[in-house]
Amino acid sequence: MTIQMSLLIILFLGYWELNSIMIWTLTILGYGMKGHLVANILRAHYPGTKTVPNALLTKKKLWSSEDYSTFNDEVGAGCWARILNQNYVNGNMTSTIAWNLVASYYEELPFGRCGLMTAQEPWSGHYKVEAPIWITAHTTQFTQPGWSYLQVDGHLEGGGSFVALTDGLGNLTIIIETMTHNHSQCIRPPLPHFSVTPQRATFYLKGSFYMVETLQVWHSRLGFESGNSSLFQQLHPVKVWKGSFSLDLNVDEVYTLTTLKTGQKCGCPEPPPPQPFPSNYKDDFNIRNPPFSEAPNFADQTGVFEYFINASDPGDHVFTLRQVVVQRPITWASDADQTISVIGNFQWVNMTVTCDIYIEKQRDGGVFVAGRVDNGGIYVRRTKGVFFWVFADGTYRVTGDLAGEEILMKGLSGVRDNAWHTLTLNIQGTSASGLLNGYPLWENVTISKPSNGWAAIGTRSFEFAQFDNFHIEAS
Repeated sequence: MTIQMSLLIILFLGYWELNSIMIWTLTILGYGMKGHLVANILRAHYPGTKTVPNALLTKKKLWSSEDYSTFNDEVGAGCWARILNQNYVNGNMTSTIAWNLVASYYEELPFGRCGLMTAQEPWSGHYKVEAPIWITAHTTQFTQPGWSYLQVDGHLEGGGSFVALTDGLGNLTIIIETMTHNHSQCIRPPLPHFSVTPQRATFYLKGSFYMVETLQVWHSRLGFESGNSSLFQQLHPVKVWKGSFSLDLNVDEVYTLTTLKTGQKCGCPEPPPPQPFPSNYKDDFNIRNPPFSEAPNFADQTGVFEYFINASDPGDHVFTLRQVVVQRPITWASDADQTISVIGNFQWVNMTVTCDIYIEKQRDGGVFVAGRVDNGGIYVRRTKGVFFWVFADGTYRVTGDLAGEEILMKGLSGVRDNAWHTLTLNIQGTSASGLLNGYPLWENVTISKPSNGWAAIGTRSFEFAQFDNFHIEAS
């Protein structure tokens, strides 16, 4: 019997040690049959490779519809290798979907580098193909959506697991992982203790796979103590004798054995070198991307900031950046009541942030520019920094937090809605000052923390507001 693989992430993107301690056997039966499509799917987040009994009783497809969420070093690769196999072996789940595929957000935000690879510098073009990508390749290069899992006991006697899949046309792929506990912990849920030891595994191919004579071999070894990992290396093929072959498995390894000969580890060119965010950065938001798309390098934490064509403005602000969400969404995290988009280098200490602003909400509308912003994501409600606010009622405030509870200075500004104004926030050491339309509005506000952080723009509530001619000078 087979169960059809519902979905696997398609990413095209190793040296072994033999240490035989125990000998045991397992059997794979091949029938050359595909499972049937099921109309309904049961999904779970971070199931820990287990499925509740009632879900199994439904006989529906089971998916781990959000998983992984782990820092993409070798331990993250070990987590991914373990759950890709064991979500099926332990939980009968035929799809494992990683959150997230590519970490393309500032690393200091919550869950920094929790993607299968990292590409967080659009200003430099630098990216890094991390170990989880090559662990993914052990499965995705040798299967396709529509392949079927063979129902076998995939637990290895010395610890670890294996799965076997077929396309129903005679091809077979076996993926083996021997990840140890401390080298395969995901960020959630807690991982119960288990042990894995070096072992010899003997596989017996029966049914339609008995006539297989050779299997191609791909191997990865995650080097935690040495820091010397060998990722997705092709080894010599394994000869199958009368349906049988053996492997000596060490700990923290991944093997793929397959009838397919299409595997490859791409010889991709080296990416551009990493560079810090430019310390002198400008954006006038003149259209480089279609309207309603995001501006480069801004990372919206709450709200949505989009390119906007202000057709009613005949002057210098036809093309702007606009906050467009006007009702606080229903969210699972503790989102702020304000909107905020961060930008720059988290290590910045001294900076001058200038931006033209346009409040659209009458009476109680408001916007801010900010520096040394220290948080975002699920922790955005507790964000600290130096926030320079102006409001449609003609007042201003300087606060030490996004929530506006820590008031450092306040007064009258003369700002009104539906008019353009220029805000300038200057932070140097332990002192901050602010200019309105080029003239000092407040100065010599003492700040003690945060000591560093991003620049940011945002609004008082979920309201329409526009921004233009954004400029940072930082050190």
